[in-house]
Formats: sequence, C-alpha cells, structure tokens
Amino acid sequence: MSLLKKLDEDLKTALKNSDKLKLAVLRLVKAAIKNQQIDKGRELQDEEILAIFSTLAKQRRESIEQFSRGGRNDLVQQETRELEILQTYMPRQLSAEEIDAMILQAIQESSAKSDGDIGKVMKLLAPRVKGVADGKWVNSRVRELLHG
Repeated sequence: MSLLKKLDEDLKTALKNSDKLKLAVLRLVKAAIKNQQIDKGRELQDEEILAIFSTLAKQRRESIEQFSRGGRNDLVQQETRELEILQTYMPRQLSAEEIDAMILQAIQESSAKSDGDIGKVMKLLAPRVKGVADGKWVNSRVRELLHG
C-alpha cells in the first residue's frame, strides 16, 4: 500500500474514532503533500512524501527545543505527541550506536582530522542518514567524535 493511501485510511480512522490530535496532524500532512503536488504539477512518490514527514518532524523537534527553553511544558507535550504521530510513518530511526559507527567509518573514509574536515564527513554521511537520523544531531556528533 502506498504511503498516501495509508495516510488516507488512517485519516478516516482518526475521524471515526474522534482522535482530534491525530486528525489535525494528518490533515496538516495532507495539506503539505497537496501543496507539493501543486508546485510540482504531479503526484508525489513515497520518497518525496517521506521527505515531507521528515521536514514536519524536524519542525516539531525544533519547537520542542524552543518551548522547553521557554518553560512551556504544555506546548512541549503537544509537540511531542505530534512528533510521535509523524514518526509512525517514517522509517525506523537509527540508534546512537549505529550513527556513531557510520560517523567513524565516514571519518576514516574522508581522512578527517579536525573541525575543518566536518564538511567532508557530512558530505559522505548526509545521503546515508537522510530520513533515518536528525542531521543537526549527526553534525554535532561528528564534531564531538572529531574532538575526542
């Protein structure tokens, strides 16, 4: 079943079950997909839809960070629940150990030695972790491993 069809089925189920939060999140996703389809003038592939999910998840993570700093725990909880819903449609996220192994391999492949080589490492890593890890976190982890 395509991701779009699964989304439609889950939207109907959320509507029937009166799951307001899931319904709101799925409607937001559907609107983002529709906007992309209009921009591109065609139906989106599953990979493109997953990219939309990744973007929306990244926005939620950034909001959680901001709301945490501002002491808005109510909004942190809301954004966290929305993020959990989005993540059910995304591929399994890599564990910290898996990411560290990939980073160490990329450091070795690129012969990186200092902070100036982060770009080389990230160039190798970015396609490998796309959609399965947060790029911002990976970047900071690369920095830590190059220092340590």
